[in-house]
Amino acid sequence: MPALRLSITGRVQGVFFRAETKKLADQLGLTGWVKNCEDGSVEVHAEGQMEKLKELEAWCRKGPSAAIVERVIVENSAEQSLNSFNIKY
Repeated sequence: MPALRLSITGRVQGVFFRAETKKLADQLGLTGWVKNCEDGSVEVHAEGQMEKLKELEAWCRKGPSAAIVERVIVENSAEQSLNSFNIKY
């Protein structure tokens, strides 16, 4: 199954980025996780149909209304065979 890793920088913490990413990933039927990183970025690992992954990627380029996304780095990633999409703390 295709998998992507996204690193999102800008004002992306404290703006409900993780919660909204999970909500969308669940709606799209994706599995994976989202977490805040120590450097202020947000990291996403998502697995599923490539069309749905591209929808998530496009959303991450805007984020929730309070976010200011400066940059999104997208890489192909190894599948982790996850059963759900979770927020990592």
